[in-house]
Amino acid sequence: MGGRDEELQLFDQCKICIICSNDLNLDTAHQLATTLEEQGGESIIYEPPATFPPLTEFTHLVSSTIDFPAFDAANDALIPVVKPQWLHACLSKRKLANPRQYSPDPRLFLNDVVVTCGDIPEGDKDAIIGGVLAKGGLYSPRVTALVTHLVDLTTDSDKARLALSKKLNVKIVLPHWFDDCLKLGRRIDERPYTLPNPEILRAGPDAPIRSTENRAIVGASTADPTTLPTPRPRLDVLEGKQIMLSTDLGIGSHLLDSITEIIEEGGGTVTSDVSKTDILICRYREGFAYRIASRLNKEVGNISWLYHLITYNTWTSPLRRLLHYPVSRNPIPGFEGFKISLSNYVGEGRAYLENLVAAAGAECTKTLKQDNTHLVTAHGNSEKCSAAKEWGLHVVNHLWLEESYAKWKLQPVSDPRYTHFPRRTNLGEVIGQTRLDKSILESLFYPSETKPESPRRVMQNKDQNAASGKVATSVQPPAEGPKDDGAISEAGNVTPAGKSRKPSDSKKLQTPARARLTSEGKENDTPSSTSSRKSKEAATARLHEIAPDIALYEKEMKRVGGVIYGGRRKTDEDRITLNAKKRRSVEPQGESDEEEATEAKRHKKSKPPVTMHLLITGYQKWVGNLKKEDADKRQLRELGILVVQDARKCSHLAAPSILRTPKFVNAVACSPMIISIDYITACLKKDELLDPAGFLLNDKAAEKRFGFSLEVSTNNAKKNKNKLLQGYQIYCVETIRGGFEAFKSIVDTNGGTCSLFRGRVSYQTQREESEDNTAEEEVYLLSSVAPDHQRLWPRFRQMVQGIGKTPRIVRVDWLLDIAMSQELRGADGYELSEDMADKMEE
Repeated sequence: MGGRDEELQLFDQCKICIICSNDLNLDTAHQLATTLEEQGGESIIYEPPATFPPLTEFTHLVSSTIDFPAFDAANDALIPVVKPQWLHACLSKRKLANPRQYSPDPRLFLNDVVVTCGDIPEGDKDAIIGGVLAKGGLYSPRVTALVTHLVDLTTDSDKARLALSKKLNVKIVLPHWFDDCLKLGRRIDERPYTLPNPEILRAGPDAPIRSTENRAIVGASTADPTTLPTPRPRLDVLEGKQIMLSTDLGIGSHLLDSITEIIEEGGGTVTSDVSKTDILICRYREGFAYRIASRLNKEVGNISWLYHLITYNTWTSPLRRLLHYPVSRNPIPGFEGFKISLSNYVGEGRAYLENLVAAAGAECTKTLKQDNTHLVTAHGNSEKCSAAKEWGLHVVNHLWLEESYAKWKLQPVSDPRYTHFPRRTNLGEVIGQTRLDKSILESLFYPSETKPESPRRVMQNKDQNAASGKVATSVQPPAEGPKDDGAISEAGNVTPAGKSRKPSDSKKLQTPARARLTSEGKENDTPSSTSSRKSKEAATARLHEIAPDIALYEKEMKRVGGVIYGGRRKTDEDRITLNAKKRRSVEPQGESDEEEATEAKRHKKSKPPVTMHLLITGYQKWVGNLKKEDADKRQLRELGILVVQDARKCSHLAAPSILRTPKFVNAVACSPMIISIDYITACLKKDELLDPAGFLLNDKAAEKRFGFSLEVSTNNAKKNKNKLLQGYQIYCVETIRGGFEAFKSIVDTNGGTCSLFRGRVSYQTQREESEDNTAEEEVYLLSSVAPDHQRLWPRFRQMVQGIGKTPRIVRVDWLLDIAMSQELRGADGYELSEDMADKMEE
């Protein structure tokens, strides 16, 4: 009986809203509600487009999608949004499961994956399990009917044979699939990785890669659609909504009447009062209506988004697709002057990227020329890609463009995510999955006029608070300057009625956008209930909440993985008092969701802050022992040492001696503290964070052999600030020993430009003519005396002399010695020529 009582009380402190959608129909919702009630819980079924009930009533939201109006508000209130599978998992475990593993948020892109591992190395197994759990998936130690993916190297393992014999609906994939998914931060098609005959192992390097038409951006490829959509016979997605059409749309009266008619036939109304509207449709991220609607947490989208709602009669957030949100008149800082070409994207995906380039403020060119700055490509196998690399252009995938736009900040092309191209995948299949971030939009385009750092001063006196709000509206200069003149009339394009606002509206202008707990749940209520939030309650409760809300947000941002909606432990007692008991019942989630991952989850939640970013090269104890390497890295992380692979992100470099590995050479340019590899062994042995100053690398023999001082190099690097080779144009033969990419990374890290040289004189000549006048008068070619290298020398000399510069053909030691010493050196002692070729060894 005790177990039965415990089962009955499983959901007794939960009140759950079940949200109907295309994938969760009303019948299924009623079945879930019945199950909840049998287990002691309360439930409410929400059917769009009805008014969403107040969020503060709920402990969880159950939905198969994030496309419902209150999703963003639930995120801000830290109320978990879970898929229906969460309920079944809770019942099977007899405890509340971790909601994060059941989130429908597409940013957790492996949330539909249940993985088990076959005969693969332990290190790979641990990495895959950790990656899947981090990205929303689940791990099963056994092959069950719930498993979706089996990771294996062949189909001869016991698990693979079991899955095939039972004809389970499970994909048997190589570990490479997870590796590529995690590198990109997107889920790609498993087909090229699927056993028994995976395409990535059998296809030749020049075999064509299939083109993919992506459905995710259908109806979202442009911010300015030209044709009015035909609504569904029964349009109810806008039912009960008040919609405001801004004057900056620039649409004619005939089209305006047609849109108004469609809205009204669907049960919505068109308003000209921004304080009453539920939805604002505008073109630009500016103006009175845009800023006020955004600060009041109304839905703000562009005409393309409205057309999408009308076409599909299904709610989606305007933040879900980049071109469903108003655009900016100004380019992304740093994008001015960029000339971007596209390769290997087709259909609507190509149109989407062309429009995204324009919206970002750059120029999209139909053809690739040498004055282009970037090539955005879906894979690396094309003539355009080869030419772009040869000309020294930036070759990136579309994630660079999408994330620069979403963050409204130029992202570094050196980020490996933007230069990763899985061998047999056309990345067009994951186009359009990047979302806009409301916090970024808020900080850049509609910042709150109440300073976040002064809520306590504002709360001291309610009357002063209200008065300061009025002052803010009249004194604060408009964000867009002259464009805001007459902004009141812009509040509507039907009548100038938006000009007459109640005095209480001024309080809205200074309501912090992040304090949504008391209002967001009723943002779709009647206008009277919305306006009632502009009273003393708003001046006190909202401002009282902003301080802990911001503090919690900053705390979450410091976690590994950043802010992950719906799955963090909630310890702020001011969040929602109705959920205090619920929080205590959910708290044991910290132990684990899956029994098999208990230890890993416990470590993840108790990690200390990172005090050292350590780059390691030449640590022999890890060679061929992935399991030990993985365990040691976890132990180091527990001590506050994060092992990194990028030299630019390291604060310390550990090596057994002075090495000429790419890691070591690149790290020197970043002036880290260089320590002996013995430091790692000592920290692991004593299980404590030791002072690295006692383990400084001392290798006088190598310093004498290479002709430099490590201490002097580090000091030089601090002065050079990664600009030692700035202005230098360095070419490299394709088959150089060590690989072109290794030498390119060294040149890039030191501020120079490195390009492949294959002997195409005409291309290079034009490229060089466009170089800055400040470039060095000498142009260098890294080469050896191999016969196939020597054949390129005359063409190189012809190219460089043709643009009036001096060609210098040098050994790679020239670059390595410069990078290691962090001092410029002449080419004389390193130069190669036909006369000396027979005297030198390869």
